[in-house]
Amino acid sequence: MQEKDQLADPRLYFNRHISWLRFNQRVLEEARDTNNPLLERVKFLAITASNLDEFVEVRVAGLLQQVEHGLSKAGPDGKVPKDVLKDLAQEIHGFVGNQYRCWREELIPALAKEGIRVLSPAELKPDAREFMSQFYLKTVEPLLTPVTMDPAHPFPHVLNKALCLAFLLRKKGRKNRTLLGVVTVPRALPRLVRLPSAEGSIQYIFLHDIVHAFADQLYHGYEVLSSAAFRVTRNSNLYIEAEESRSILESVDNQLHQRRKGEAVRLEIEASASQEIVDRLETNFDVARWQVFRVNGPINLSRLFHMYEETPRPDLKYPSFAPRELALKPGPGSLFEVVRKQNILLHHPYDSYEPVVDFIAGAAQDPSVLSIKQTLYRTSSDSPIVRALIDAASKKEVAVVVELKASFDEASNIRWARDLEEAGGQVSHGVVGLKTHCKLALIARREANGQIRRYAHLGTGNYNPSTARFYTDLSLLTSDPQITSAVHHVFNYLTAYSERPKYQPLFVAPLNLGKSCIGLIERETAHARAGRPGLIIAKMNALVDEKMIRALYRASQAGVRVELIVRGGCALLPGIRGVSSRIRVRSVIGRFLEHSRIFVFGNGGEPEVYLGSADWMPRNLYERVEVMFNLEDPVLRHQVLTQVLAPYLVDTEKTRYMLPTGDYVRGREAKALSGARNGYRFNAQEFLIAFAQSPKEAGSPPPLPSYLRSGARARSR
Repeated sequence: MQEKDQLADPRLYFNRHISWLRFNQRVLEEARDTNNPLLERVKFLAITASNLDEFVEVRVAGLLQQVEHGLSKAGPDGKVPKDVLKDLAQEIHGFVGNQYRCWREELIPALAKEGIRVLSPAELKPDAREFMSQFYLKTVEPLLTPVTMDPAHPFPHVLNKALCLAFLLRKKGRKNRTLLGVVTVPRALPRLVRLPSAEGSIQYIFLHDIVHAFADQLYHGYEVLSSAAFRVTRNSNLYIEAEESRSILESVDNQLHQRRKGEAVRLEIEASASQEIVDRLETNFDVARWQVFRVNGPINLSRLFHMYEETPRPDLKYPSFAPRELALKPGPGSLFEVVRKQNILLHHPYDSYEPVVDFIAGAAQDPSVLSIKQTLYRTSSDSPIVRALIDAASKKEVAVVVELKASFDEASNIRWARDLEEAGGQVSHGVVGLKTHCKLALIARREANGQIRRYAHLGTGNYNPSTARFYTDLSLLTSDPQITSAVHHVFNYLTAYSERPKYQPLFVAPLNLGKSCIGLIERETAHARAGRPGLIIAKMNALVDEKMIRALYRASQAGVRVELIVRGGCALLPGIRGVSSRIRVRSVIGRFLEHSRIFVFGNGGEPEVYLGSADWMPRNLYERVEVMFNLEDPVLRHQVLTQVLAPYLVDTEKTRYMLPTGDYVRGREAKALSGARNGYRFNAQEFLIAFAQSPKEAGSPPPLPSYLRSGARARSR
C-alpha cells in the first residue's frame, strides 16, 4: 500500500464528535475524583452539563441539519452524518446516565456527610415548609402563567433551555378526557432555593419541586393526574447570509431572536414522567425517541453552579490564590516604559491579567497615545477593556474589530459594538465569511523624542478578565518593530481587506497559517530522515484537521518524536505501529481550563517556540482570521519551555494518555505511557500556583524532559 493510500485509511482517524464526548467524560472524571474538594466536584458536574448543552445545540443540531438535507459526505473516519448521529445518540445517552449516577450515588451522599442536603417537599420540617409556602406565594406564583392546551389555547412556545413543568390534567367531574398543562418557570428565579436550617446544616430545594408542590393552586378545578419537569434544547446555529443583509450586525441581531425559537434537538424530562406526558411532548416538539432523555434527578445539572456559589464552605473548595503581579510604577505611561525596554510574557492565571487591562486602560488615559486598535471575540459583560475603549474613542483614534458571530456571546458583542460606535470609535466586523478569532491590540504612542512607537499585545486567549482567572493562556506585550508592523498589517487586512503575501514574523489564517505549520512539521520530518533529531511539541484545545494529522503521521514514520497536549477533541490516533508509534497524546483536565496554544519545533537542536490563537482544526486554519507568532526572544522562549511546558510534560496527577482506540487512561494505567519513575507524583497546575506565589518555597520548575535536553545538546555539538 502506498503512503498516501495508507494515511487515507479511515481506521487512522477518530471521529471528532465522539472525541469531544470523551473530553467531557474526562471532565466528569474530575467530578467523581474524591481527591478534589467536594464542592469543586459539584462544579465539575455542572460544567459537564453546560458543555453538553452547547454540544447538543450546535454540533448535534448541525448533524441533524445535514441528515435532513441529505448530505452524505464522509469525514476522515469514513462515517457519514447519519452514522455519526446514530453513534452519538448512544454515546450521549450513556454519558447522561453517568452524570446522574455521579449526582445520586456519589455527590449527594458526600454532601450529606458534610451537612449539605437537597430536600424534597415531603422531607421539609414545619419551618422550612412555611418558608417554601411563603417563597412560592410571594416570589414564584406571581410570575407563573399556567396554560392548558385546548382549541383556544395552543401549545405555548417554549424557549431554548427554559425550565418547564408539564401536568396531565382532568377537569373535576369529567372522567374520560385528559388535558396537558404547561408552565414555564421564569429564568429570573433561582433553580436551587436555600432553606432555613439549623446551624451547621445547609439545605436546598429545587425550584421545580416547589412548583410541583403547589400544582393544585395553579390549576383550580382540575385534578392533577401526574406531572414532570422538562427542558427543550433547540438548534442554536446561526445562518448568516451577509451579502443579502444590510449589515452583519443587523443579520446577527435578527437571528439571535430566531435562536431562541430554533427546532427542538433534545427533550429532557424526569424519569418519573407518565408515558402520556412524554408522548404528547414528543409529538409537539417533533423529536424522535432517541432525542428524549429521561433523567433520574434534577433537570439541568448546570444549575448546580448555584450550589457551588451559594454554599459558604471554603473548606470544600480549592484554596484561593493571588496571581503574581507585574511590578510597575504608578502612572499611565509606566507599562509602556517597561515594554519599550523588554518584551513581557504573562502566563495566566498564574500571572495577573491586570497588565493586559492596564495596557488598554492606560492607553486610553495616556495623552501621548494617538491611536488604539483592538480585536474583540469574547469579553465579559462588564468589560473594563471595552469601557476603556469607549472612553478613549472621544479623545483619540480607536478602531475595534468586533466579532459578532462569537457563539453565545453575540448579544453582548452587538451591544458593545453599538456603544463603541456611539462613542466615536470606528467599528468593523472583519472579513466577510471569516470569523475574527485572533487576539491582537496595537497602540501608537508619541514618545518624548517626538517619534511614534507602536506597542502590541498578542495572546492565546480572549480579552476577558473574568475567564482569565481560570483559563490558562499566554500574553505577549512587545514594542518589537517587526511584530508591531506585522500586527498593523493584520489590522489592515481586517478593516480594508488589504492582503499581503507575508506577515513575517506572524503566520495568519486563512492565508498561510495552516501551510506554514505543515511546513514546520515537514522540516522536522526532513531532519529525522537526515539522521538529525526531530521533535514536535504542540499544546492546543483540539486537533481534528486531516492535513495536519497526515503531516504528523508522516513525521512519526520518519522518526520524529511528537508530544501532543490536546485538551479536547483529537482525531489523531497515537501508538499505531508503522504510523504513529512515535506520537504521544496527553489531555490535562484540572482546576483551570487549559486554553493556551503552544507549538515547539526542535529545529535540529535549536528549538523554535510559537504561540497563537488557533487550534489545529479546519475552522481555525481555513475559516477564521487567526495569528500565530514566533517567540524569537531567547529569554521568553526559555521561559515557555521551562516554566510552562516542562510542568505539563511531567504531570502525573491530571494527565490522561490517549490509547490507539481513542480511549484515555490515567493513574496506574498511564504509567507505562508516561515514562514516570515509580512513586513519582507531580501536579502541574498546583506547582504553577505555588511557583507564582513563592518561587523559593515551590522549588525549581521540573527539568526539561530528556528528549528536549538531548536535542539541544546534539545541536550545540
